[in-house]
Amino acid sequence: MADNPKVLIAGAGPVGLTLANELVRHGISVRIVDKSAARTDKSKALVLWSRTLELLDDAGYADDFLSSGVLAHGAQISTGTQVVARVSFDLIDSRFAYALMIAQSETERVLEERLAAAGVPVERTVELTGFSDNGATVEAVLSKANGERETIEADWLVGCDGAHSTVRHGLGFAFEGSTLQSHWALADGHITGLEPADHLHIFWHRDGILAFFPIGGDRWRVIANLGPAGDGETHPDPTLEQINVLMARRGSPGIVMSDPVWLAAFRINERKVRDYSRGRVFLAGDAAHIHSPAGGQGMNTGMQDAFNLAWKLALVIEGAARPSLLDSYSPERTAVGDRVLKNAGRLTEAATLSNPLLQDVRNAVLRFAATFPHFQHKVADQLAEMDIGYPDSPLTARGGHAASGPKAGERWPHRLPEGAGGRKFTAFGPADVVADLAAKFPKLVVAALAGDPSPATALRLIRPDGYVGFAGSPKDASRAEAYLTGLAR
Repeated sequence: MADNPKVLIAGAGPVGLTLANELVRHGISVRIVDKSAARTDKSKALVLWSRTLELLDDAGYADDFLSSGVLAHGAQISTGTQVVARVSFDLIDSRFAYALMIAQSETERVLEERLAAAGVPVERTVELTGFSDNGATVEAVLSKANGERETIEADWLVGCDGAHSTVRHGLGFAFEGSTLQSHWALADGHITGLEPADHLHIFWHRDGILAFFPIGGDRWRVIANLGPAGDGETHPDPTLEQINVLMARRGSPGIVMSDPVWLAAFRINERKVRDYSRGRVFLAGDAAHIHSPAGGQGMNTGMQDAFNLAWKLALVIEGAARPSLLDSYSPERTAVGDRVLKNAGRLTEAATLSNPLLQDVRNAVLRFAATFPHFQHKVADQLAEMDIGYPDSPLTARGGHAASGPKAGERWPHRLPEGAGGRKFTAFGPADVVADLAAKFPKLVVAALAGDPSPATALRLIRPDGYVGFAGSPKDASRAEAYLTGLAR
């Protein structure tokens, strides 16, 4: 473990652990600190969506998660007496056409154990308490539970330290947004009377929403809204009896919970910073954006922040790319954060309508829309974050003579070649053209020669995180070279 690492990561939740694993996979020295004595033992964020699983797969360790979770193949929305709509996750455009239901405690375990196996332990009961960016490095103060303080230098600092981020406060960034004026209840326990077990179950009752998410076996997460809340108002944690009364009233008959693992009341915050970076300091995950749990995209968005930032930091640190590559992180992920915040807010608003007339209109519209396969497909892909792209990114080349298939800025639908995922750009196209690009930019590009899924009439440069950076035809080879020249150091 380097005392003065290339990258210091504050926060060892799923986002910080993902970032650390990706940087270590590149051979970049990191230190990762967390003020907590141990990783969470709560289920918390409960789903890994398809796009996150693709990124983990390209990095080589998706199987570690798959063996620790259960697959959900769809969602069902009903009133308790009548089904309003069903959405099949089999429609997701991915080699992972499902939701992986896995407790956050397990997600963190997999990531932390993988990191430890690489020789990088999480430094527990160690808190980042101050930092200064001096232009060449970041000086950071680490405070330990026993009162000891350590001052270190790192080339870069990343705040993955949650909604109350010390790094965000240190940057002076406003966390703009609001707290919803409603109370919510959460229960994690063992349930009988709910089928099928491989679906999310959402009940739109007159009184409010009741939602069930499978965790594995007979264990489920339950979420329900409890009514209006005033500014700063808190609600006592629900009892098991209260949860069972809620389920009996809002759900289908016969649903009963026993042996609760976790009971809690909470409020929903919707907040986001405008910029995810300044100088040598970055924000990722809840430190940059928090939103409604509707759609289950918070942790996934944060982990994808980490994937986006990791390959850029690694290429810059390795001397393969110019530092200006890092300027693309904030605009790319800010746009995604805005979109996720908006979508989650809309889902929450639709689910919590209280006017009976509007509830009936909502149900009728959704019931009709769900009869169209295109609508179901679109909903499934949006939930799974398959429709995320970077059309307006400074890294997206414009104006190529692209063949059919993904355009610049869109997701590349195929698995990246072994060793390429998360490391370098992959050049797809005629063998001689891509070999020439790889030879001219050996630190930046690998050539995909065997089993190329791209047509011979196309030339594409796929970013390390599986998005198309450049799309054209073989006659655009000089433009592809110019694109890479703009990135290469």
